[in-house]
Amino acid sequence: MTGRVYKSTGSWYTVKTNLGHIYECRIKGKFRIKGIKSTNPIAVGDFVDFELEKDSNQELGVIHNIHDRKNYVIRKSVNLSKQTHIIAANIDQVFLLITINNPPTLTSFIDRFLVTANAYSINTILLFNKIDTYDDDAIKQVTYLINIYRKIGYECIEISAKTKKNIDKIKALMHEKVSMFSGHSGVGKSTLVNSIEPKLNIKTKEISTLYMQGQHTTTFAEMFDLSFNAKIIDTPGIKGFGVVDMDKEEVGDYFPEIFKLKTNCKFNNCLHIQEPNCAVKKALDTNEIAFSRYRSYLQIVEGEDEQYRTDNRDNL
Repeated sequence: MTGRVYKSTGSWYTVKTNLGHIYECRIKGKFRIKGIKSTNPIAVGDFVDFELEKDSNQELGVIHNIHDRKNYVIRKSVNLSKQTHIIAANIDQVFLLITINNPPTLTSFIDRFLVTANAYSINTILLFNKIDTYDDDAIKQVTYLINIYRKIGYECIEISAKTKKNIDKIKALMHEKVSMFSGHSGVGKSTLVNSIEPKLNIKTKEISTLYMQGQHTTTFAEMFDLSFNAKIIDTPGIKGFGVVDMDKEEVGDYFPEIFKLKTNCKFNNCLHIQEPNCAVKKALDTNEIAFSRYRSYLQIVEGEDEQYRTDNRDNL
């Protein structure tokens, strides 16, 4: 039988078939290590083939094959730095929730997420949440960030999960698509999901508490079917976001504003750091490229995976 993975608990996977039947499945022992470096060989959103266990009185299955993925969102595993963690697979779009404070979302985190999504051709929409709670200074920061990301082509929406500001706009974008919601713990992902589909009644406190314990490899995404012909993948909070398997020379290709200018550089292999007659550095000097974006680019190129978590917000 064939189905789609809706939930993972580490050793068991909830799989739903096209007919709507739900089975709890496990994977064969050898399957865990066969050519797969990820901490989770099967991710929410995967299409899999499975067989029912003959000796079981319950409807339990064994997964024996994963279908090819059209895309996925992947990051370095925080606790196991040599391994990777696939957050979700076969996604149509990602909504990245951003908050100015409580908690702060740093531009370096945003940029690392966008680079990875761009590398796998996943459209990302930036949601600036908790807009109803901000003072004038915070609103100015939101406006500043929106100007940066809209200029390079990203859709940005100011929302409030609690007051339901622009929720209808999000639902319209989600229609007939598989959407993933992501961001730091505490930015309001689950509250937003509950605003979009109240009947789900997702508990936000449990996810946040588990996240604060740092158990990144033991927290899991879950897919839900929504009442307006859409699917959503709700993910636990992410502390850091390490970019995976990307050569220095290709990092700039996933920054749209850098990719646009690279052909104007003197050297074809320009890394936009110390090379002469660099179009990107010239654009930086004239403020055509935001400094925060260039700084994120340098950190990825130079392999600084964790430093961005301690950057000051006054250096946007």
